[in-house]
Amino acid sequence: MKALAKLWNIVSTILVVLIVILAILLGGVRLVGLRPFAVLSGSMEPAYHVGSLIYVKACDPADVEVGDPITFVLDEDLNVATHRVIEIDAENEHFYTKGDANNAPDGAPVYFKNLIGRPVFTIPYLGYFSNWITNPPGMYIGIAAAGVFLILLFLPDVLKKADEADRRAAEKKREKEQAR
Repeated sequence: MKALAKLWNIVSTILVVLIVILAILLGGVRLVGLRPFAVLSGSMEPAYHVGSLIYVKACDPADVEVGDPITFVLDEDLNVATHRVIEIDAENEHFYTKGDANNAPDGAPVYFKNLIGRPVFTIPYLGYFSNWITNPPGMYIGIAAAGVFLILLFLPDVLKKADEADRRAAEKKREKEQAR
């Protein structure tokens, strides 16, 4: 039984560490001014692979140069894209962009006000998980898994205390019977 408890402690510690690392990578990076975005299309291959998670740092439009990749709000539905700047129209406050893997430039310019920032780094494959966990059914599965994990994390302590309470109750009962 002690070996099982020790194994459970090791497994639960590893799971907690992994969950904390994922939480930092998926949301905690916002504390240092980075915003994570999942790469959902191949328009920027090979710079940013489909399924990667890119981390974007806010920047001033004046700091952007031709050749820089930028992340921006694409449309009224607040879809986000990352493409490379191929031309800057400072007078009209527009960037002209193109995906590295695309044959033609994007059809519409990007307004300076739609700039989110520049990608700083990327982690391959983490975007798949990020996209899955932030949308149903992955969100529901993630919440349920977290609940089950919390129950399993505290279950050994609850069972141990229940066992001790049963043992104490049995001792008191024996003492009362012996007193008679």
